[in-house]
Amino acid sequence: MTDARTAWVEVADRVYQRRYDPFDVSVTVVAGTDGLMVVDTRCSLAEAREIRGHLRQISAAPVRWVVNTHVHFDHVWGNAEFAAPRQVPPAQFWGSAEMVAAMRGAGEDPDTVKLKETLAARSEEWRAKLAELEEHVPDNIVRGGHDLDLGDGRVVRMRQVGRGHTDGDLVLHVPDADVLLMGDLLEESGDPHFGPDSFPLDWAATIDAALALTGPGTRFVPGHGASTDASFVVAQRDTLAAVADTCRSLHAAGVPLDEALKTGDWPYDREHLQDAIRRAYLHLSA
Repeated sequence: MTDARTAWVEVADRVYQRRYDPFDVSVTVVAGTDGLMVVDTRCSLAEAREIRGHLRQISAAPVRWVVNTHVHFDHVWGNAEFAAPRQVPPAQFWGSAEMVAAMRGAGEDPDTVKLKETLAARSEEWRAKLAELEEHVPDNIVRGGHDLDLGDGRVVRMRQVGRGHTDGDLVLHVPDADVLLMGDLLEESGDPHFGPDSFPLDWAATIDAALALTGPGTRFVPGHGASTDASFVVAQRDTLAAVADTCRSLHAAGVPLDEALKTGDWPYDREHLQDAIRRAYLHLSA
């Protein structure tokens, strides 16, 4: 069986996934008669150049569209490889309004500056990647939803169904292939990532809204890991709901923030939940 960690896997009709290190990032390609849509572009221009080379294994068609599922660097820092002058004519770039605003402000964001310093300190390879970094921000904005026709009626429905991993997560529904691209609202190769911009109290309901777009046979492509089915998505949704419920219960009981991590009965490793609890308490106290 073909493994998406070493080759493109056709997870649904003319929808291809490949998993890339570092970070086991999913790159998904939706092929239409008018060209290719690339969903997420990895961590650097060098990594995006690797995607471009691998695309020839699928099709010689041009990349007409690039969609970012959310703002995090491992999904957007390769964008400029598909823009002029590296690609002529350039692709159209799409992202949610919240994602675009966050990316435009990233240059002055202390967390982003610290992230770049941390990555550059890892190795000479990372220093080289950051030295050529050009952060290309999408200029086509999704506010709630937008449909793109990839030719001959093949439609990709870009939807914001709620807050979760960030406030600007996009899911992409390809109805004629019965597949839903989830970005980091869904993770298969590890636990969902609660970062400092996550919304743990909203996340489970957002998964429910995504599931409402689908049917019993839909395939789901996560931001990290292998494609999966609805039973996996529902199970992860239930665990996310358990995190939110525990946060609500501890907050209502007056358990201080610095005691909550030690007190609660948590379904995930405690070391991964500090931001989840902090964000939940912040929103519950607002």
